[in-house]
Amino acid sequence: MRIHLGTDHAGLEFSTQIQHHLASQGHEVVDHGPIEYDPLDDYPSFCIRAAQAVVRDQAAGVEALGVVFGGSGNGEQIAANKVLGVRAALVWNISTAELAREHNDANVISIGARQHTFDEAASFIDRFIATPFSGEERHARRIGQLAAYEQDGLLLPDPRAGRQQNTMTDASDSFDPEAG
Repeated sequence: MRIHLGTDHAGLEFSTQIQHHLASQGHEVVDHGPIEYDPLDDYPSFCIRAAQAVVRDQAAGVEALGVVFGGSGNGEQIAANKVLGVRAALVWNISTAELAREHNDANVISIGARQHTFDEAASFIDRFIATPFSGEERHARRIGQLAAYEQDGLLLPDPRAGRQQNTMTDASDSFDPEAG
Protein backbone atom coordinates (compact mmCIF):
# COMPACT_ATOMS: atom_id res chain seq x y z
CA MET A 1 0.00 0.00 0.00
CA ARG A 2 1.15 3.56 -0.62
CA ILE A 3 1.21 5.68 2.53
CA HIS A 4 1.45 9.46 2.27
CA LEU A 5 2.96 11.29 5.25
CA GLY A 6 2.75 14.97 6.14
CA THR A 7 4.00 16.81 9.20
CA ASP A 8 5.66 19.93 10.47
CA HIS A 9 8.63 20.31 12.78
CA ALA A 10 6.69 18.84 15.73
CA GLY A 11 6.26 15.49 13.98
CA LEU A 12 9.46 15.39 11.93
CA GLU A 13 11.23 12.82 14.11
CA PHE A 14 8.11 10.62 14.23
CA SER A 15 7.70 10.90 10.48
CA THR A 16 11.26 9.74 9.86
CA GLN A 17 10.84 6.76 12.20
CA ILE A 18 7.44 5.90 10.71
CA GLN A 19 8.89 5.94 7.20
CA HIS A 20 11.38 3.23 8.17
CA HIS A 21 8.73 1.28 10.07
CA LEU A 22 6.28 1.26 7.16
CA ALA A 23 8.92 0.56 4.51
CA SER A 24 10.09 -2.46 6.52
CA GLN A 25 6.53 -3.79 6.25
CA GLY A 26 6.60 -3.47 2.47
CA HIS A 27 4.62 -0.24 2.13
CA GLU A 28 5.58 2.45 -0.35
CA VAL A 29 6.03 5.62 1.68
CA VAL A 30 5.79 9.10 0.19
CA ASP A 31 6.93 11.94 2.44
CA HIS A 32 5.28 15.33 1.93
CA GLY A 33 6.76 16.89 5.06
CA PRO A 34 9.78 19.10 5.63
CA ILE A 35 13.27 17.89 4.81
CA GLU A 36 14.89 19.54 7.81
CA TYR A 37 13.90 20.79 11.23
CA ASP A 38 12.56 24.34 11.20
CA PRO A 39 10.69 25.35 14.37
CA LEU A 40 8.88 28.07 12.39
CA ASP A 41 7.50 25.92 9.58
CA ASP A 42 3.76 25.54 9.13
CA TYR A 43 1.83 22.28 8.88
CA PRO A 44 -1.02 23.19 6.48
CA SER A 45 0.86 22.87 3.19
CA PHE A 46 2.57 19.62 4.21
CA CYS A 47 -0.65 18.00 5.42
CA ILE A 48 -2.76 19.27 2.54
CA ARG A 49 -0.24 17.91 0.00
CA ALA A 50 -0.31 14.50 1.68
CA ALA A 51 -4.12 14.51 1.69
CA GLN A 52 -4.27 15.59 -1.97
CA ALA A 53 -1.95 12.74 -2.90
CA VAL A 54 -4.18 10.21 -1.11
CA VAL A 55 -7.24 11.42 -3.02
CA ARG A 56 -5.33 11.44 -6.33
CA ASP A 57 -4.04 7.91 -5.79
CA GLN A 58 -7.41 6.54 -4.73
CA ALA A 59 -9.09 8.14 -7.77
CA ALA A 60 -6.46 6.43 -9.96
CA GLY A 61 -7.19 3.07 -8.34
CA VAL A 62 -4.02 3.01 -6.24
CA GLU A 63 -4.46 1.61 -2.74
CA ALA A 64 -3.37 4.56 -0.58
CA LEU A 65 -3.85 6.06 2.86
CA GLY A 66 -2.37 9.05 4.66
CA VAL A 67 -0.92 9.88 8.05
CA VAL A 68 -0.34 13.44 9.23
CA PHE A 69 1.50 14.46 12.40
CA GLY A 70 1.85 17.56 14.50
CA GLY A 71 2.13 18.49 18.13
CA SER A 72 -1.48 17.66 18.97
CA GLY A 73 -2.73 16.37 15.62
CA ASN A 74 -5.72 18.72 15.72
CA GLY A 75 -4.59 21.34 13.21
CA GLU A 76 -3.18 18.65 10.94
CA GLN A 77 -6.54 16.86 10.88
CA ILE A 78 -8.30 20.12 10.10
CA ALA A 79 -5.86 20.85 7.26
CA ALA A 80 -6.26 17.39 5.73
CA ASN A 81 -10.05 17.64 5.94
CA LYS A 82 -9.97 20.77 3.75
CA VAL A 83 -9.18 18.51 0.78
CA LEU A 84 -12.24 17.37 -1.15
CA GLY A 85 -12.63 13.61 -0.69
CA VAL A 86 -10.59 13.30 2.49
CA ARG A 87 -12.04 11.84 5.66
CA ALA A 88 -9.32 12.52 8.23
CA ALA A 89 -9.71 11.32 11.81
CA LEU A 90 -7.77 12.32 14.90
CA VAL A 91 -6.46 9.09 16.42
CA TRP A 92 -5.30 8.76 20.01
CA ASN A 93 -5.63 5.04 20.75
CA ILE A 94 -6.06 1.67 19.04
CA SER A 95 -9.84 1.88 19.18
CA THR A 96 -10.04 5.26 17.43
CA ALA A 97 -7.61 4.02 14.76
CA GLU A 98 -9.78 0.97 14.12
CA LEU A 99 -13.10 2.82 14.19
CA ALA A 100 -11.78 5.51 11.85
CA ARG A 101 -11.50 2.86 9.13
CA GLU A 102 -14.27 0.48 10.17
CA HIS A 103 -17.07 3.03 10.62
CA ASN A 104 -15.87 6.16 8.80
CA ASP A 105 -13.75 4.71 5.99
CA ALA A 106 -11.16 7.36 6.92
CA ASN A 107 -8.41 7.67 4.36
CA VAL A 108 -6.16 9.87 6.50
CA ILE A 109 -5.39 9.82 10.21
CA SER A 110 -3.81 12.49 12.32
CA ILE A 111 -1.66 11.80 15.37
CA GLY A 112 -0.24 14.17 17.96
CA ALA A 113 3.47 13.46 18.00
CA ARG A 114 3.84 15.24 21.33
CA GLN A 115 1.06 13.15 22.82
CA HIS A 116 2.37 9.62 22.17
CA THR A 117 5.46 7.47 22.12
CA PHE A 118 6.73 6.20 18.79
CA ASP A 119 5.57 2.67 19.65
CA GLU A 120 2.05 3.92 20.40
CA ALA A 121 1.87 5.91 17.17
CA ALA A 122 3.21 2.99 15.14
CA SER A 123 0.58 0.68 16.66
CA PHE A 124 -2.19 3.18 15.79
CA ILE A 125 -0.96 3.40 12.20
CA ASP A 126 -0.57 -0.36 11.85
CA ARG A 127 -4.14 -0.91 13.09
CA PHE A 128 -5.48 1.83 10.82
CA ILE A 129 -3.85 0.25 7.77
CA ALA A 130 -4.93 -3.28 8.70
CA THR A 131 -8.58 -2.46 9.41
CA PRO A 132 -10.99 -2.53 6.47
CA PHE A 133 -14.13 -0.44 6.13
CA SER A 134 -17.04 -2.53 7.45
CA GLY A 135 -19.29 -1.61 4.54
CA GLU A 136 -22.31 -1.67 6.86
CA GLU A 137 -25.26 0.18 5.33
CA ARG A 138 -25.58 2.73 8.15
CA HIS A 139 -21.92 3.71 7.83
CA ALA A 140 -22.00 3.82 4.04
CA ARG A 141 -25.16 5.95 4.20
CA ARG A 142 -23.53 8.45 6.56
CA ILE A 143 -20.37 8.66 4.48
CA GLY A 144 -22.58 9.25 1.44
CA GLN A 145 -24.30 12.13 3.23
CA LEU A 146 -20.93 13.70 4.01
CA ALA A 147 -19.80 13.32 0.40
CA ALA A 148 -23.07 14.83 -0.87
CA TYR A 149 -22.67 17.82 1.43
CA GLU A 150 -19.07 18.22 0.31
CA GLN A 151 -20.20 18.27 -3.34
CA ASP A 152 -23.31 20.44 -3.23
CA GLY A 153 -23.84 21.69 0.34
CA LEU A 154 -27.15 19.90 0.74
CA LEU A 155 -28.28 18.29 3.96
CA LEU A 156 -31.09 15.87 4.69
CA PRO A 157 -34.29 17.66 5.75
CA ASP A 158 -34.27 18.79 9.37
CA PRO A 159 -36.67 16.47 11.21
CA ARG A 160 -37.53 19.33 13.60
CA ALA A 161 -38.50 21.76 10.82
CA GLY A 162 -42.10 22.84 11.17
CA ARG A 163 -42.47 21.34 14.65
CA GLN A 164 -42.99 23.59 17.65
CA GLN A 165 -39.84 23.45 19.75
CA ASN A 166 -40.24 22.57 23.42
CA THR A 167 -37.46 24.57 25.05
CA MET A 168 -37.86 22.55 28.25
CA THR A 169 -36.95 19.26 26.58
CA ASP A 170 -33.66 17.84 27.70
CA ALA A 171 -31.21 17.43 24.81
CA SER A 172 -30.47 13.91 26.04
CA ASP A 173 -33.98 12.89 24.92
CA SER A 174 -32.66 12.80 21.36
CA PHE A 175 -29.45 10.87 22.11
CA ASP A 176 -28.65 8.32 19.40
CA PRO A 177 -26.22 5.64 20.64
CA GLU A 178 -25.69 4.50 17.03
CA ALA A 179 -24.65 7.97 15.84
CA GLY A 180 -20.90 7.28 16.06
